[in-house]
Amino acid sequence: MKTLLNIIWLVLSGFWLFVGYMFAALIMCILIVTIPWGIAAARIGVYALWPFGKTVVDAPGAGVGSLLGNVVWVILAGWWIALEHLLSGIALCVTIIGIPFGIANFKLIPVALMPLGKKIVATP
Repeated sequence: MKTLLNIIWLVLSGFWLFVGYMFAALIMCILIVTIPWGIAAARIGVYALWPFGKTVVDAPGAGVGSLLGNVVWVILAGWWIALEHLLSGIALCVTIIGIPFGIANFKLIPVALMPLGKKIVATP
């Protein structure tokens, strides 16, 4: 079932979300100082490409550094990726079949805004 949901997700919005995250990762990696944000964007982008069967949890030991990093992230790229999730979620909620995928998009908004200090783990 997870595979079927992931394939539908990929077709409906996952690919474009992935492209947005990879664009942010590329920009962040070009600017040498922001490479940690580029790595986080790539990690979350792969999760946004194939999200079912995985979940996001808080990383142990993430402290003030990740909080400050997330503030910088929101200013640089997080707000427009969160907007991408919001618009995609609203578009998916127009149809009955798309509602679960729209809700999944809405659940990704906090991750899009604050990717540092998070880990992606497989669900049992």
